[in-house]
Amino acid sequence: MERIKGIAVSPGIVVGRAFLVGTAEQVVPHRTIAESEVEGQVVRLREALDDAGRQIVELRERTRFELGEEPAKIFEFHAGLLRDRALVSAIQRRIENGRATAELAVAEQFRVLVGQFKRMGNEVFEQKANDVLDLERRVLDSLMGEQEDRLAHLPEGSVIVAHELTPSQAAALDRQKVVGILTDLGGRTGHTSIVARAMGMPSVVGCQRLVGLIEDGDELIVDGNEGVVILRPDPRTLDDYRRRQERSRRSRQALMELSGLESVTRDGVRIQLMGNIEFPEEIGAVLANGGDGVGLYRTEFMWLTRDEPPTEEDHYRAYVRALELLGGRPLTIRTCDLGADKYTQERMEDPERNPFLGLRSIRHSLAVPSEFKAQLRAILRASAHGPVKTMFPLVSNLMELRQGKLMLADLGEELEDEGIPFDRQMPVGVMIEVPSAALMSRTFAAESAFFSIGTNDLVQYTLAVDRGNERVAHLYQPAHPAVVYLVKTVVRAARGAPIDCSLCGEMAGDPVFSMLLLGMGLRTLSMVPDQIPVIKRVIRSVTMEQCERLARRVGSFDSERQVETALRDELRKLDPDVFGQWVAE
Repeated sequence: MERIKGIAVSPGIVVGRAFLVGTAEQVVPHRTIAESEVEGQVVRLREALDDAGRQIVELRERTRFELGEEPAKIFEFHAGLLRDRALVSAIQRRIENGRATAELAVAEQFRVLVGQFKRMGNEVFEQKANDVLDLERRVLDSLMGEQEDRLAHLPEGSVIVAHELTPSQAAALDRQKVVGILTDLGGRTGHTSIVARAMGMPSVVGCQRLVGLIEDGDELIVDGNEGVVILRPDPRTLDDYRRRQERSRRSRQALMELSGLESVTRDGVRIQLMGNIEFPEEIGAVLANGGDGVGLYRTEFMWLTRDEPPTEEDHYRAYVRALELLGGRPLTIRTCDLGADKYTQERMEDPERNPFLGLRSIRHSLAVPSEFKAQLRAILRASAHGPVKTMFPLVSNLMELRQGKLMLADLGEELEDEGIPFDRQMPVGVMIEVPSAALMSRTFAAESAFFSIGTNDLVQYTLAVDRGNERVAHLYQPAHPAVVYLVKTVVRAARGAPIDCSLCGEMAGDPVFSMLLLGMGLRTLSMVPDQIPVIKRVIRSVTMEQCERLARRVGSFDSERQVETALRDELRKLDPDVFGQWVAE
């Protein structure tokens, strides 16, 4: 018997037999074609893209019918990428100018896009790379005539085990035969994880070394509550997990009942729960999970699939689409947060040695005013179609805020002269993501309409820890007293102004921190859509007096271990069955 720890992404406990699935990547031969073959290769490309598009539409409709609207929305991204003119044109140019086969051109351009996603320094974008690989595999399958015969012959009670599983592979699984999913790679917010949750299939990802330890047919226990896999369990362990299965079933049922209920504490305090998105199509998931709107619209994707920066019209169409889908609910747009990534570094004559401390986020936008103005004009124009807020990322000094606001004011005057409608009272705020901004939050509050605390970067910059560096990742501790102090400082400054203050980092979607954040005074939290129900469960289980008492107690601690232990203990008291995966040490 062996126990492997991974990341719990879809709750539940099952016992099944391992079914190994190979990698989604194909080996594409490198071959240069003659000029006479170019036209034929372009035709093959277009046919393959059309074929892949038809498959995606069929899969989307099947997923919508079987699993619902939220997981079906995932494939809007796939369909949109196939229609992206910048990406398709780049592939065609590689065939025409580089004399590459259609297969090679597709593989190269899709891998460029995957690399850009993975170098964004953002977990969400890294996981989007898996969607791109999924689509690449589908297009190459069409070009190379490959089929997934193995998945078509699954025995009943199968647990899918893979180094990496794409969302379309997951959505196509036969739920009458598959009882669980395990992968070496992946994270909580990846689309494969979302599909697994929608299928109600216990799943654990990020197992790292599982594929090398398992053979087809091995008996497995999948604990999707605690993120544990047990290989070849003994009878005593099997009996123990049968009992856990029943407790898990009851807790899942309790969470499913919350999506349509209000997010309000036991003593009547209303808390806004918002969603973080990258694409307008994800708004369906926000609303399906009971979200009140979008608290963070990341806009960087619009730069990543094209050779040229997005135009004002590109921005405008995306923002108006988001407002249409929200149906009058609020939309908060973060201006471009590029920098510290391959996209920007490749475009510099002299790449930065330490880009995470370089021309990043608002600094990058102010250094490229033509692109920044195109985005700001589009945001202003979109504000005529619904409630929009704008916020500037990674602001570290007051001058950056003032420059951004001045640019917005100038563009507003331009629109007025042109007779183009926009919201003249559109709120403009800042993201508090660096210690300097947090410590100067009183000053910033005097010139901002609202704050949004971005704890992912705030933790990283406060503790001088790159969470992507596995050598020091253990030092990345949101519960560190210094981080808690800075969050409390920002909330107090906002309250004193008074202006609205939200929190949109990973802390917002972690129920371990919910009571602390409410106790410090936060009334708006923004998170990945599928995290909304569990946070709502915490909120509906507590009073503000409980939360404030916990916040006062935690404020006296001098170590992250003390803070985290206290928070887990309080969460455990609420319901150890429902919150078991978060309170497990």
